[in-house]
Amino acid sequence: MSFTNGLSGINAANKQLDVAGNNIANVATTGFKSSRAEFADVYSTTLLGTVSSAIGRGVRLANVSQQFNQGDLKNTGNALDLSIRGSGFFVLGDNGSLSYSRAGAFKVNAENVVVDNTGHRLQGYGADLNGNIAKGALADLKIDKSHLAPHATTRVEQTVNLNSAQRLPSVATFNPADPNSYNHMVATPVYDSQGNRHAMEQYYVKLPLANSWTVHTFIDGRSPADPVQQPPVGLKADLTFNANGTLSSLTAGTGWSKTGNTLTLTGWRPGVMNNASGHPPSWSLNGARGAVPGIALDFGKTTSFAAASTHTAPAQDGYPSGQISGLTIDATGIMNANFSNGQTKAIGQVALASFTNEQGLQPTGGTRWKETFASGLPGIDAPGAGSAGVIVSNSLEASNVDLTNELVNLIQAQRNYQANAKTLTTQNKLLQTVIQMK
Repeated sequence: MSFTNGLSGINAANKQLDVAGNNIANVATTGFKSSRAEFADVYSTTLLGTVSSAIGRGVRLANVSQQFNQGDLKNTGNALDLSIRGSGFFVLGDNGSLSYSRAGAFKVNAENVVVDNTGHRLQGYGADLNGNIAKGALADLKIDKSHLAPHATTRVEQTVNLNSAQRLPSVATFNPADPNSYNHMVATPVYDSQGNRHAMEQYYVKLPLANSWTVHTFIDGRSPADPVQQPPVGLKADLTFNANGTLSSLTAGTGWSKTGNTLTLTGWRPGVMNNASGHPPSWSLNGARGAVPGIALDFGKTTSFAAASTHTAPAQDGYPSGQISGLTIDATGIMNANFSNGQTKAIGQVALASFTNEQGLQPTGGTRWKETFASGLPGIDAPGAGSAGVIVSNSLEASNVDLTNELVNLIQAQRNYQANAKTLTTQNKLLQTVIQMK
């Protein structure tokens, strides 16, 4: 008589208990994937194979397969807490060795590199100085905390309506200090190459000729072409409108270059104000602050309707330097740095790895896996590309363990253990009977 069947059943029940216990132990582990014990029966064989009357020899553990179904996503409010909705794995680097994980609790180390709780470095694609993602070889993702360089204003766009029903100014000679000498004023901040802010003022004056206006442009209250000039004389341009209120023609005065409905300041030189004690304020170019390219002003959206003279907030492309003030990561894994000057720039992109056979991955602990021959080589790409899932920032993927199901598995394993133990005691009684026969 054989005890093999009962012993194999007890061993199988032990394995089932081990797997269920491990699942229960990791019910709160971020990114954990539950496992399932899979068994196969055992038969004795001869040189001719298994005969039809062969009796089974018990059971064996065939495989412990991991279940990669999606876990719940839990909001954390931390931008570097990342989860994956869909398939794919984060790629982690450790001295040239790659591993893969679904646990996205990341932080920044002393080198400003994004790492997990064990120091493994999150891999992705870097970005150039202009914020363009450079896809190629994987690299450590780093949060660059250096200042964002300033950008000099090169273009200003604005929408202005000049009231066609307005009367001529009561003062015939234009003077920016006298509001009775013009009809409407638009102020726009502009920046030089060092990030210094300047005020550009445009004064619109209605002319006696029907549908005609003149605009006088100043920067910092002085002429853009020559801030030293006394008294200040701004750059002039004439606008003529069609009968329907749309812009008909634009005539540039001295100091402008004209292309279509766009005028470009060709000689702006930012001066500095001298105000020595006992002397009146004066302007000079000594110590002029930053280099200034030409600024293009688009007048294409200027109209003259019988409505109040108004203007929208002008859009201009310059800005001062800024410090990083926050981080956002979108669904495609692009990491955008938010700066104190209101600018946003991409500084990198998270990469995801996909496998043909996820169950072929080898678990290595720490909620990480290694590729194997069975899993196949990883396909690495941006989130949302191909079969890869998308990134959800400010959240973590919870363990996919179904606790209720695991408790049922515990009861089942316990019953299996008891039943197989019973076969051993029965076999023992039968053996005792045979020994006691006379």
